[in-house]
Amino acid sequence: MNAPVESIPGRPDAGVLFICDHASNHVPPEYGDLGLPAEQFRRHIAWDIGAADATRLLAARFGAPAVLTRFSRLLIDANRGGDDPTLVMKISDGAIIPGNARVDGAEIERRKRLFWTPYREAVAAALDGLAARGPAPAIVSLHSFTPVWKGVARPWQIAALWDLDPRVARPLIEALRRDGIVVGDNEPYDGALEGDTLYDLGTGRGLAHVLVEFRQDLVGDPAGVAVWAGRLGDALAPVLAAPGAHMIRHYGSRAGRRTGGP
Repeated sequence: MNAPVESIPGRPDAGVLFICDHASNHVPPEYGDLGLPAEQFRRHIAWDIGAADATRLLAARFGAPAVLTRFSRLLIDANRGGDDPTLVMKISDGAIIPGNARVDGAEIERRKRLFWTPYREAVAAALDGLAARGPAPAIVSLHSFTPVWKGVARPWQIAALWDLDPRVARPLIEALRRDGIVVGDNEPYDGALEGDTLYDLGTGRGLAHVLVEFRQDLVGDPAGVAVWAGRLGDALAPVLAAPGAHMIRHYGSRAGRRTGGP
């Protein structure tokens, strides 16, 4: 089995870690194709289209480390809390996943041990390394969303999702809007989701963080990824450089919810 995590090295004083929870549509050979035809793995149900390439481009631009998954969200969702009932999906956007139909608690724990936990541990280790050798790091998580959900078009080109900590999200949203970009502020999802990656490793550690979503029709090919990663990088650079962006703060807990779909 291939390593479940891709780790990209970066400058120890970069002050930011890029992560990608849904970077890959790969399923290890031992799980076959989960009973799905190949075309399903090209859909958003298997991964966040364009997000991995955007993550790599931004890491290179900022000389920053990055951590990405190497397994499909159909196997186990790296961004869900460890006790989330949707951690292993049996149906996703109308697609029944036969290979998950009879998954029991023991199999979920196995997938957590082999895939989910190594990813969370890799993110935590990267944060520890940055904090030990430079300013307290900010975390930028890259995702993507479908342009239409349940027949309703989504107008946003980029979305910034956040919960209790506005240090990166608020100025980033303002910078993107100044560039003429249609930005979702906790749209199309609420950024509060207890147990997700940023809740555990951002809010839990008092680190500044934001989850950024690209609309998938804009990042469906390398040219589109380059354009939108560039526009995000332009907006993000002054935000990360601003005083206070790396200040450690403590925020109270807020139970989260996720509305809408992929």
